[in-house]
Amino acid sequence: MIYVAGIALFLALLLGPGLWVKYVLKKYSEPEDRYRGTGAELARHLLDKHGLQSVTVEQTDSGDHYDPIKKSVRLSAANHSGRSLTAITVAAHEVGHAVQDQKNYAPLKWRTRLVRSTGPVQKTGAAVLILSPFLGIVTRVPALSLITFAAGMLTLGITVIVHLVTLPTEFDASFNRALPMLDQHRILKKVDRPHARRILSAAALTYVSASMMSLLNIARWIAILRR
Repeated sequence: MIYVAGIALFLALLLGPGLWVKYVLKKYSEPEDRYRGTGAELARHLLDKHGLQSVTVEQTDSGDHYDPIKKSVRLSAANHSGRSLTAITVAAHEVGHAVQDQKNYAPLKWRTRLVRSTGPVQKTGAAVLILSPFLGIVTRVPALSLITFAAGMLTLGITVIVHLVTLPTEFDASFNRALPMLDQHRILKKVDRPHARRILSAAALTYVSASMMSLLNIARWIAILRR
């Protein structure tokens, strides 16, 4: 019974943030025509107001994010063309990152370097994990499988740590940049402000939820190895 409860708690800790983020973003994506302008239009408006005319606004299939290398705010289709509270709030959050970049916000610079350096590492780690069982069979050296598996786990774990360490950057983009912008330009309907705060929290926790899923993948690999 304690074992089952432990597993349930473990899964709740791993899956909880992701489920909450999805719930909040979906909840306030309706009604779809809550605001007159789209997320893309709001992003463009806020960028121009802050002297960031050179920053582009693009639609993407890779999730909402700001690319500090290409200087581009990228929004998912629903948030790029949508007029919901979620669409405009998420757009403001990503503009918040662009403002951080403009101000040479040091934590964003550090995160950019970390993400760029750990991206290839994560892919390598995933490949190593896939190959580790076969290496032991082919070489007939079981220890080699364990070593490569440990290396793969370490590389995936590094990605989790990066997301957690850079979490303050996300909250700064939400509550020190996006929310003041939404207030200053009187974008939000008064009744929507508390809900926008929840969306901004969810936007800030997006990478945390991704990290938790990475931990779940690590746990899955451990379970496979023990069989």
